[in-house]
Amino acid sequence: MTDRLAELSAQGVAVWLDDLSRVRLTSGSLDKLRREQHVVGVTTNPSIFQKALSDADAYDSQVRDLAVQGVTVEEAIRLMTAKDVRWAADVFRPTYDASNGVDGRISIEVDPRKAHETESTVAEAKTLWWLVDRPNLYIKIPATLAGLPAITSVLAEGISVNVTLIFSVERYRAVMDAFLAGLEQAKANGHDLSKIGSVASFFVSRVDTEIDKRLDKIGSDSAKALKGKAAIANARLAYEAYTEVFGSDRWKALADAGAHPQRPLWASTGTKNPDFLDTIYVEELIAPGTVNTMPESVIFAFEDHGTTRGDTVSGNFADAHKVFDDLTAAGIDFADVFKVLEAEGVEKFEASWNELLEHVAKSLKVGTGA
Repeated sequence: MTDRLAELSAQGVAVWLDDLSRVRLTSGSLDKLRREQHVVGVTTNPSIFQKALSDADAYDSQVRDLAVQGVTVEEAIRLMTAKDVRWAADVFRPTYDASNGVDGRISIEVDPRKAHETESTVAEAKTLWWLVDRPNLYIKIPATLAGLPAITSVLAEGISVNVTLIFSVERYRAVMDAFLAGLEQAKANGHDLSKIGSVASFFVSRVDTEIDKRLDKIGSDSAKALKGKAAIANARLAYEAYTEVFGSDRWKALADAGAHPQRPLWASTGTKNPDFLDTIYVEELIAPGTVNTMPESVIFAFEDHGTTRGDTVSGNFADAHKVFDDLTAAGIDFADVFKVLEAEGVEKFEASWNELLEHVAKSLKVGTGA
């Protein structure tokens, strides 16, 4: 039987799971994915935790304890999510050790309500790093304009960062600059650069969803012929930018000091359009030194029928530029697209966080017998 996920990994793609819950941890299913499906990392976000914590049975005991202690709702959420992330980090510690700290990483996100507040983001990132207290942790910080200086400041403290909600190549270049600046400051602060990790989460499927909607509105045959092409082209152009930045003298000086590159991470890789192949955002984005964080359904879909054709990114930069030229000619306003996607991304995570606050508040009230 063909081990398709092993073939994908052999091409330099790190397979990460885009999900976490207490049930996954207690059942052993997370460790099984690590052992049998070549999963080498885990990402979380407010929506994932909102779904996980809605399973009252899994968290009942901890909720009762927290209710008796009289903690605030925000404290309860952080303590429950930190426990899950710490547990997952321990599950993946063998992977972290075997990869010299490159993989085996687990991500936890700062409060999405602080996405446009630099100082609050930095303060919470430092608190989460202390609270989880695991070397294979990533603190997720959104790539908003306020998030960029926060990324630099947090890295300068020796804290590993997963930059999230990146949609445009222009913003991605700013993220890479923030990363390099952070490592330069970390080095000046005396931190061991080999211990600091980072990934840049470049969102994929949401780009197609937004642009294809606009192409349908334009309505011409030439516009409709471009549907389903924008997201992959966008990600390929991001990888082109990555190869430029991490081939620079500025990066070489940091690499010589022991730094690991900030890997591009393809996020939002589950297909939203049922007409698309369910593994398209994996098969078309295979390149060395990348991460693909997938919902469990996509992991098993690729294991069942995915195709690995070698590097499907590096040789397609010219085609990706042409797709963008054609989309521009068709009337797509990319600046507006990326502005909308970032705003929607932050709003979605804020909504999930608010639902989480409401649910946990009710659970704590029940836990006190009120």
